[in-house]
Amino acid sequence: MRVSVGLEGSLPRLPTRPLHGELTVDKALTRLLRGSGYVARRVGPTAWRLERVPNAPTRAPLSASSRPTPLIPAAEIVVSATKRELTLEKVPAAVSVVTVGGTDRFDPESDTRRVAERVEGLSSTGQGPGRNRMFLRGVADSPFGGKSQATVAVLLDDARLTYIAPDPDIRLVDVDRVEVLKGPQGSLYGNGALGGIYRIVTKRADTSVFSIAGSVNGQSIADGELGAGGSAVVNVPIVPDVTALRLVAYGERSLGWINTGERPDSNGITVVGVRAGLRVEAGGGWRADLTGFGQWLQTHDSNYTYRPEAHERPAQLPEPHDNDLVHGSLRLAHEGRTQIVLSSGYTDHIVHDRYDASQGAESFGLSDPQTLDDDAHYTVWDSEARASGRWRRLAWLGGLSHVEARQDVTSVLEGTGGRALTLERVERRETESALFGEATLPLSGVLDATLGGRLFHTTLHELRTTVAKEGFDDVTRTGVTPSGSLSWHPREGRLLYLRYGSAVRQGGTTAGKNGSVENLDEDELMTLEGGWRQTVGNIALDLGLYHSWWRDIQSDVLLANGLVETANVGDGAITGAELSLKARFDGGWQLDAGGMIQSAMLTRDMSGLEMHDRRLPVVPSWTLRGSLARSFALKAWDAMVSAGARYVGPARLSFDPALDRPMGRYLETTLRFEARRGPWVVALEGRNVLNARGNSFAYGNPLRLFSDRQFVRQDPFALRLSVVFAL
Repeated sequence: MRVSVGLEGSLPRLPTRPLHGELTVDKALTRLLRGSGYVARRVGPTAWRLERVPNAPTRAPLSASSRPTPLIPAAEIVVSATKRELTLEKVPAAVSVVTVGGTDRFDPESDTRRVAERVEGLSSTGQGPGRNRMFLRGVADSPFGGKSQATVAVLLDDARLTYIAPDPDIRLVDVDRVEVLKGPQGSLYGNGALGGIYRIVTKRADTSVFSIAGSVNGQSIADGELGAGGSAVVNVPIVPDVTALRLVAYGERSLGWINTGERPDSNGITVVGVRAGLRVEAGGGWRADLTGFGQWLQTHDSNYTYRPEAHERPAQLPEPHDNDLVHGSLRLAHEGRTQIVLSSGYTDHIVHDRYDASQGAESFGLSDPQTLDDDAHYTVWDSEARASGRWRRLAWLGGLSHVEARQDVTSVLEGTGGRALTLERVERRETESALFGEATLPLSGVLDATLGGRLFHTTLHELRTTVAKEGFDDVTRTGVTPSGSLSWHPREGRLLYLRYGSAVRQGGTTAGKNGSVENLDEDELMTLEGGWRQTVGNIALDLGLYHSWWRDIQSDVLLANGLVETANVGDGAITGAELSLKARFDGGWQLDAGGMIQSAMLTRDMSGLEMHDRRLPVVPSWTLRGSLARSFALKAWDAMVSAGARYVGPARLSFDPALDRPMGRYLETTLRFEARRGPWVVALEGRNVLNARGNSFAYGNPLRLFSDRQFVRQDPFALRLSVVFAL
């Protein structure tokens, strides 16, 4: 409402009731303060002052031990990844919201992995930051980073960051929350969103107040070296209540712990990021946000070994990796009876991988090969105009979108004496123009029906050049991806829903036999899911059941020569269940637990391989997690201690029996202590406190995978100290 509320002195620690409905500021404050012993008096056009009512009875104050912590937010959770702002209890779809609070909001190590530890059904490959592929609800096509479009779309606020590229592993510094929409989202987000949406919601510039915050981090890891990092956040109102600038910077040198020959701790990581956000309150309900963001991530060497549980390997050439992303976006929004959002974002993304080719590359005919370099350049331009509102009893959403995605990939084998051989070059240009919409109609006071759909027109031009041949593909397609749901909300805090969703992924070209270039069929995913979301007192329960049909799966497969190509491998079926539980108890105790079980199978085989195991790759058959936290007073400090564990069940690497390496079956453990006093926060965290050495991934170098077993063991026990100052 763009108003200020305050009082003389510090705010009293009193429990308040949540608010629901469309209320004026006066009515909202009256309801909020009822029984508190305080009233709100208007002292200006946009200002209210809280005043103590003499001799009025008050609610019992909250002790430090019963105050909520960032582990489980007490406020209503608002989800905007649905392109309409809805409270979590009203979203008829599987969605998880991970709030980024405490020291995590200023920690450069807070990343995708931290989110996956708290979201059922979210998994990724384990090659390392900037190399991983992200999967949701078993929609996993391959562990190999090839040229097929990703199954999970990564967004920064309203703009899409990735289309084909691996997960850029954006660090969650000064981020408000991460919203994960599970299941196909073709009706809202278009091509490629087969598994779902991973949306990062940043903190926007605040036009009303100056603030500054920063952090310093230090880390020590068993069998490795020391690491350090830090961050800084500054919010500056330029014209009070009209314009503000928010600046974010972070950097970290993470820890290496693998000894490669004479190179100790070779697999360290360096990440640097900056973000600038400009907000303008233009008046008349209009607001503009301009964002610039860049992150540069460098892994100095790969993190696999040739023996399980090892932290060393024989001498070999370094295998560095770079993942550099630069992004800019503009968002113009109008708040009123009709919500209007105009947004456009452009992303330039460069990914470089180098592999030791001194073994496994002899078949290409280059004498004494040394390194294989994969260079990829991705660009995404994502623009959208949408509006939402209500017409009588009907809640509606409609919009237009246009996406242009480019991919240029080159694979070069280099030998001694400056000799080089270009093995493959791929140029891909894809556009999608779409008209989308969604409407929700109350069928009764407790039953709603929602129908949505996307009418899209796509064009694809792909040119592929190999050592032997050159081929291209031009595809134009017009289609519809529908969605629909029924939701039953018999009372506040309870929701049961049934939903159908779908999405498609465009085809392309691939290298066939004898160096020929062949066309690929598009694949399509359809999901039927049901869910139950319930809040009773201080306990929140979320249950989801789903079944997906996946037709003409596009999978990146590893060829015998060590190159990765895409193929249609058949049809699949995925069935699963997810359950999460959050609870608060007296004495400051909080519980956050969850589990997932799924069967992801190939039901029709087109690969030509004689498979003994038809499970889809990478995704575990089940996971189980839990954390327990307690808040308490430590003299003048507000403190919290927590312990957590997560078990990842069995998984496999590939369809190919020659590469069917087992992985998974490992336990992750954490211990954390956090204390806050005034503007200072100090946290001490231990990760993998049991120093487990499970095989989290079974792949590292594609040229050596057929001849050597490879293991990515869990990171060793690490201890991290963080100090945050926020004013």
